[in-house]
Amino acid sequence: MAISKSHVLVGALAGAGIAVAAMAGAGLHGTALGADGFGHLIKASTDPVVASSPGAPMSFADIFEKVAPAVVSIKVTSKVDISTLHAGPGFQGFPFGLIPRGQQGGDDGDTDARRAPKQMSSGSGFFISADGFIVTNNHVIENAEDIKVVLKGGQELKAVLVGRDEGTDLAVIRVEGHNFPFVNFEDRARPRVGDWVLAVGNPYDLGGTATAGIVSAYNRDIGEKFVDYIQIDAPINRGNSGGPTFDSYGRVIGVNTAIFSPSGGSVGIGFDIPADIAQRVTTELMQGRKIARGYIGATIQDLNEEMAGSWGLNGRKGAIVAGLVPAGPAARAGAMPGDVVVSVNGHAVANGSELTREVAKVRAGDTLRLDIFRNGKPKTLDIQAGLRPSEQQLAKNGGVGPDDDADAGPDVPPTNKGQVLGMSLSPIDPQSRQQYSIGATVRGVLVQSVKGASDAGDKGLKKGDVIVRAGDREVANAGDVTAAVGDWKKAGRTSIPLEVTRGGVSLFVPIKIEG
Repeated sequence: MAISKSHVLVGALAGAGIAVAAMAGAGLHGTALGADGFGHLIKASTDPVVASSPGAPMSFADIFEKVAPAVVSIKVTSKVDISTLHAGPGFQGFPFGLIPRGQQGGDDGDTDARRAPKQMSSGSGFFISADGFIVTNNHVIENAEDIKVVLKGGQELKAVLVGRDEGTDLAVIRVEGHNFPFVNFEDRARPRVGDWVLAVGNPYDLGGTATAGIVSAYNRDIGEKFVDYIQIDAPINRGNSGGPTFDSYGRVIGVNTAIFSPSGGSVGIGFDIPADIAQRVTTELMQGRKIARGYIGATIQDLNEEMAGSWGLNGRKGAIVAGLVPAGPAARAGAMPGDVVVSVNGHAVANGSELTREVAKVRAGDTLRLDIFRNGKPKTLDIQAGLRPSEQQLAKNGGVGPDDDADAGPDVPPTNKGQVLGMSLSPIDPQSRQQYSIGATVRGVLVQSVKGASDAGDKGLKKGDVIVRAGDREVANAGDVTAAVGDWKKAGRTSIPLEVTRGGVSLFVPIKIEG
């Protein structure tokens, strides 16, 4: 399973054994509760609204009454991809993959898009202006044919999409009208871990629902590139997607977007897009702009403790440049695979996610100053940022941008085979290149076999992998790898970083030096 923003619960966070689900609606049909709201900005209090006087019960009633009129339920109608129904629940056992009549078009099998089956789902949102702008999640309205907004008093309004950003899972929609009650994003000191928060939304299509809890943690990384999430324990469920979480002053501190759950229901671990990110993105979308992000043309991996030690960077945190787009911004600036980035424009980066976010903050043409270590020595690179391609382009090209089909020269003849680090290695010949789908530009040494009882085997290296670099040198045969291991051993290192390419993706792997 994998992390997903979907109307259906899916996913397990790698290594965690628990599901991560986007909280779009479950397709139930409830009734919105409450009365009409006020036609003005719902102002934050100067003092916390939550009652906490001695002897009095803790109550969120005052804050809920203030902010609830600005929170809406969102009902979405979207097309269903007929091809996905063949293997879907309830259709197993039909002969020849047939879909029941009435769900594949007319009697003649017409699958015209206008007659495709519809899917109903729901989510949450909130007004951020009196003239009808509403914030929600991208995955709530993605692929929507029709969007309806249900106000607290039950009034239903048709909405149109203003803009959306897949990278942060945020979207802005709008309804016609004026004097809508609206709320503000928090722009002062954010709540501390342990402070009370209130989530309001439309779980399971039960509109106007409030749940309370505390801020559990900040800077959570759940696999999304451009968001460091707030973790809260206020119960949120499917249908809460796009709804707001408020602090005890009535300010929006985050937008509900995902949960940890083995079953689909709340287990007390939810994630919010922080207010500062949400405000910046939604302001751009409201002004009709697409979200543009900086780009350096590099694939990145985290610097773990063992990898840091293999480069003599014990105790350092950062991100490794695992690959470069030929002629991309980083390559033009002189970056190399194996560079360890420790800060961007003076901001320390602890991992690949933080590096990606820092790069994304700048605009195309801006200069990024990267502090790096290369072969254990400090260096500074000035990179003129490019414009980040769409996520579809990046996915198509292995996450690094446009393809480069330039030929890097002839294959090395199959000589100089050898054993090193528990692997049998040989140069790449044309037959192996075809057999293992090794790109024409890839140069290195081919892994022919790996001992199971070796560190290389434990780290997952296998037949068909290509070692491009060992330590600080590019390699073309087993002798090159052996020489690099000897250099690293003389330097007192206990492991050596290998740049390994598999299926067009490069990764640095630290392998223990034997003996």
